[in-house]
Amino acid sequence: MKRGGLMLLLSALALSALQIGFLSWTILSRAAVLRDGREVLLKVEPVDPRDWLRGDYVRLNYEARTVPASLVENRGAAEVVRDGDVYVRLGRDSDGYWRVRAASLGAALSTPAGPDEVDVLGKAGAGWSLPPDGSLTVDYGINRYYVPEGEGRAIEADMRERPFGILAAVGRDGRAQIKALMDGQTPLYEEPLY
Repeated sequence: MKRGGLMLLLSALALSALQIGFLSWTILSRAAVLRDGREVLLKVEPVDPRDWLRGDYVRLNYEARTVPASLVENRGAAEVVRDGDVYVRLGRDSDGYWRVRAASLGAALSTPAGPDEVDVLGKAGAGWSLPPDGSLTVDYGINRYYVPEGEGRAIEADMRERPFGILAAVGRDGRAQIKALMDGQTPLYEEPLY
């Protein structure tokens, strides 16, 4: 084999190894959050159940998505929030659901989370008004849960009649992953690690 052909083969093998490594890292990091992350139960409300390319899903809107301005510790005199990270502290209530306790724009909260609290990393959209009586909408990146074909609309109808939630795992870095879709205290669907 000529030297040029050997170099081409070695380059192709190295590129393949990089791609496999990246995909493995992505899968393993998600699995690590699901396996080792702190579990929180978030109350959800339905939005829309269908994605034409990937099938049925339940689009999730969380109570914890709306953060009152009064709970944002470092909002200062800013009237408008730019795109960026928002750290939201959730605490467990007596009904088992986790709700907003505090938040911080762009930086971790100034005090550590207590035993029944966890800090979740989210994103704030551009241009959200943050006057003292306003609120901030936070996207945690867990807005959809895919369900078996043909079941999305039925689940959405059930959500309008009784409480649903998701069991999420929150990693040490604050990123959340959905572990299970819950009908009250009963898991409907659980995410496999791999």
